[in-house]
Amino acid sequence: MTSYQAIHQAENDLINHPSTQHYSTIRVIQDDAEALEVAQALAQQFKAQSIERDAQRILPFDEIEAFSQSGLWAITVPKRYGGAEVSSLTVAKIIALFSGVDGSIGQIPQNHFYALEVLRNTGTEQQQKRLYQEVLNGARFGNALAEFKPKNASLKQTALIPFEENGYLINGEKFYCTGSLFAHRIPTLVVNAEGREYLAFVQRKSEGLSLIDNWTGFGQRVTGSGSVRFHQVYVASEDVIPFDTAFAQPTLVGPFAQIMHAAIEVGIARAAFEETLNRVHQARPWIDSNVETAAQDPLTIFEIGRIAADVRASEVLLKQAAKSIDAAKLHTTAETIAKASIDVAKVRAHSSETALKASSKLIELAGSRGSQAEDGLDRYWRNARVHTLHDAARWKYYFIGHYVLNGILPPRRGTL
Repeated sequence: MTSYQAIHQAENDLINHPSTQHYSTIRVIQDDAEALEVAQALAQQFKAQSIERDAQRILPFDEIEAFSQSGLWAITVPKRYGGAEVSSLTVAKIIALFSGVDGSIGQIPQNHFYALEVLRNTGTEQQQKRLYQEVLNGARFGNALAEFKPKNASLKQTALIPFEENGYLINGEKFYCTGSLFAHRIPTLVVNAEGREYLAFVQRKSEGLSLIDNWTGFGQRVTGSGSVRFHQVYVASEDVIPFDTAFAQPTLVGPFAQIMHAAIEVGIARAAFEETLNRVHQARPWIDSNVETAAQDPLTIFEIGRIAADVRASEVLLKQAAKSIDAAKLHTTAETIAKASIDVAKVRAHSSETALKASSKLIELAGSRGSQAEDGLDRYWRNARVHTLHDAARWKYYFIGHYVLNGILPPRRGTL
């Protein structure tokens, strides 16, 4: 076997992991309290090998299988369809918790929950009933939303072409497809000849669909955020729902998507800060401090105080944003959606800065010992730096300022 053949075979084995070939029987979680309890126990299990996974880029197939078997991937399914329909705050807490132990694992379910939210807003009763039941049965959804080649991120070229009476063909290529390597269905953003956007819930095993593990980011290394290519891929009409209408009218699709991204950064920031406390107690004091331990160093204490305040502020902003989302869900208007978007933008902008600061200070205050590869302390900063590139925090501040100063409602989209 040639080296190329060996690599190709290894990639096929990876992409065709047994856990992605069928649904496993899963636990059905009943409420918020149970969801949080299950998440706490499972997160501790995932923490054990997080350094090794990051260092060796070991894709977490087994962990994601355990994650979905726990029932946590079905917690946003509405109660009327048999799910727990937990609060936005519970979702945010769970994503933050997993992101603290492994930033990649914390991000992988984000697009799954995002697709379920789009489904809640634009899917038909029949589509909701069928796809939600799949999730309750153990199905995982990935994503194929972004494209690498267009000059503007808002431009989409992946085409939806009518085919026969009850279906379509999809042609195109997607990148940043977080979670797709672990998924059973891949919700794909497509455009028809009239320029309308749809979300197609494509079966993983579809002929002409290629999953490519070509994500080389220096952070979030095991999110499986590679490419998905579509060559004459068939999708049934019943698996296609409107996408653009989720933003043409006031919905929570955008704020809900963004609060999960904020939760990833809040989780990384909290974990980096707690690791900083451990490392400072192990570090030696600076020679000019004239104290016995690093924990007595006045300048170190000053830095710890600043980080503590920032991390807590991000957590409070996250809670406030989640409450705004849940309030808007009960009373949905253009104004309540705008308030939710702005509150989420506040935490998203703040958490981006806090995660970067906390993860950088971890290495600084740990001292030279903090640079050792076997400790993996750099993964907090690498994960935060790569994830914060998802959206520009500077533009969030712009929309916040325009809202509070001029009363201008923010745009409705998944990146605000």
